[in-house]
Amino acid sequence: MRRVALFGASGSIGRQTLDVLRRLKDWRLVGVSVHNNTEALAKIYAEFKPKYVVITGAAKPPEGVKALYGREGLVEVASAEDVDVVVVATNGIIGVFPTMEALKRGKRVALANKETLVAFGPFVKEVAHLGELVPIDSEHSSAFQLLNGVKREEVKKLILTASGGPFRTWPKEKIAKARPEDALKHPTWRMGAKITIDSATLMNKGLEVIEAHFLFDLPADMIDVRIHPQSAIHAILLLKDNSLKMHVSRPDMRIPIQYALTYPERVEIDIPPYLPPDTEDVVFTLEMPDTERFPALSLAYYALRLGGTYPAVLNAANEVAVYAFLDGKLPFYGITDVVERVLGENPYRKAKTFGEYLEADRWARRRAEEIIRRYPGPR
Repeated sequence: MRRVALFGASGSIGRQTLDVLRRLKDWRLVGVSVHNNTEALAKIYAEFKPKYVVITGAAKPPEGVKALYGREGLVEVASAEDVDVVVVATNGIIGVFPTMEALKRGKRVALANKETLVAFGPFVKEVAHLGELVPIDSEHSSAFQLLNGVKREEVKKLILTASGGPFRTWPKEKIAKARPEDALKHPTWRMGAKITIDSATLMNKGLEVIEAHFLFDLPADMIDVRIHPQSAIHAILLLKDNSLKMHVSRPDMRIPIQYALTYPERVEIDIPPYLPPDTEDVVFTLEMPDTERFPALSLAYYALRLGGTYPAVLNAANEVAVYAFLDGKLPFYGITDVVERVLGENPYRKAKTFGEYLEADRWARRRAEEIIRRYPGPR
């Protein structure tokens, strides 16, 4: 029996992980965490009866249940001897702490938390070899599978795909006037608000480029992005002989979640293949990203090439700016404007320690908030 701790159980990835666990034989959910969702926690506990319950926000534990709290609670469960696999699907930088602890203990981490690698990639890489780090994100799961069995010197490029978001065909002038309700209409995926806005700006893909750099030890110049509105091809390898190797599946996160749990084995799943007669005639289109309309992607590459704390600063400033946009405090292009300004002021260029990276994250959030308070023009 494999024993799983699921952190971020009430979010989109968390809910789909629970659905996968309902179908997997000989797997048991022994630990969960939620942030503020008391109702979801009560339902999860009633169904799965996990041994460990961690609350990272204001949620209330089920009656009679002794809960653990915060970062310390996550780390305690991640290090517990009766936990084999840790699924990290939390929001924010808190995910790095149980990730690193589980890896140090030789466990598998199924990672769906972007901030862990974007902000703290060098430190995660230092301990990754002690355990197993298997990505859940659909693009990285596909890249992980494509790179298996391929000699690294045979790879010219790793290409990550993006749907293009709701503004793929909008002119820049119209995008500039986009409202939160426009940006939240993702054409393919159903996700939380923050990642949906990141998909609209293409920052989500930029963050994935940074993650891919740390996951697969590839330089920025070997990671490309293509717009693929069908969201069926999740990653492509361009090989030395100019042939392409692609990974294709329906845009259903249960597929990469299940693979991250069962790897290296594959298990049947009740999702039809992306093939006729299970779908209409297969048509795949690939487009170059337009970085003039979507400058966030260029900012992410810029931060990756600078290295050090720049990806952490990018991530922190972007998170603050996205929520400001959702709250009506910034226009759409104000998001990338704020991020660019914070990146340009980064005082932690020479930071080396984990603690200094944490300080850089906190500084970037404060600085972004200051810029937003003084942001000119109509919201």
